[in-house]
Amino acid sequence: MASFAPNNRTMYQEAYHQESLENYSFLITGGAGFIGANLVEYLIKHNAKKVRVLDNLATGFMHNLVEFESNPNFEFILGDIRDIDTCKNAVDSIDFVLHQAALGSVPRSFNDPITSNAVNISGFLNMMIAARDAGVKRMVYAASSSTYGDSKLLPKKEEIIGKPLSPYAITKYVNELYAENISKNFGFHTVGLRYFNVFGPKQNVKGAYAAVIPLFFNAGIHNTKVTINGDGNQTRDFTFVENVVQANIKSLFADINQHEVMNVAVGDRISVNELWNHIKNFSNSTVEATFGETRIGDVRDSLADISKAKKIIGYQPTHTVRDGLSITYDFFKNQAVANEK
Repeated sequence: MASFAPNNRTMYQEAYHQESLENYSFLITGGAGFIGANLVEYLIKHNAKKVRVLDNLATGFMHNLVEFESNPNFEFILGDIRDIDTCKNAVDSIDFVLHQAALGSVPRSFNDPITSNAVNISGFLNMMIAARDAGVKRMVYAASSSTYGDSKLLPKKEEIIGKPLSPYAITKYVNELYAENISKNFGFHTVGLRYFNVFGPKQNVKGAYAAVIPLFFNAGIHNTKVTINGDGNQTRDFTFVENVVQANIKSLFADINQHEVMNVAVGDRISVNELWNHIKNFSNSTVEATFGETRIGDVRDSLADISKAKKIIGYQPTHTVRDGLSITYDFFKNQAVANEK
């Protein structure tokens, strides 16, 4: 197994837009969450006129935004997308909406499908209608690779899906159905980005529904027990968050005249066992993983065909899994050091 040195590259130095952002105002729902906060960082770094965040802090954290609070172009609204009036107020004077607000996690959706449905479907529809009625130029929303369900086809192509395997997957597919219907009937053309296992700085390492990579980094850095669900040979197209930010920004300004859904990934995959070995090497951990039961609703293998995103928005992933793991290791290591002081 190769050893990968930490990568100190500063994120978001490259511009994924061509025209100036100084003339535009952006709303990021779920902006205190992992992906949302990274979108805030990009927009602030590239001098957006206004960056407004709407978040109820159910799964997001103000510490993800603390570095932007003193910026005059930043604004935070504490509110819930399940309230239509909150959504209408949030889109006032907004040019573009980046809709990241959702209750993620397949296990969470099994444990509490009612809340997942309310946030992910009713909240999504509230925001889409509010954006449409306010004359927003473009709304880009977080779709999900979970929409592929029980389809065994690899790589995953946007037009071929199976039956959803979880309540969460159902909610994300319903988002696409609503978006397509509103596009056809009202001419409000949105873009859905089917994320594949996104990871990176600012991802939550705590809680019952933390994703696998922050859990692995936390275990590796602190040399504590790590449990892999199933046999660990399941594969994923792990996608570094800067690739996802690129896709969001390019989707805002692309020449699109209908509803579009496209994969956002790297187009490569590794097993969960390989992932742990990489993180173990980064952190010099001596822990051997233990194996648990396969989680209900999990797919066995996932790999994206990203040719559609390349063609429509000019998407070109700049970070491999190993690039992203290096940057993410630095982030979690620095965070661990800071917490020890």
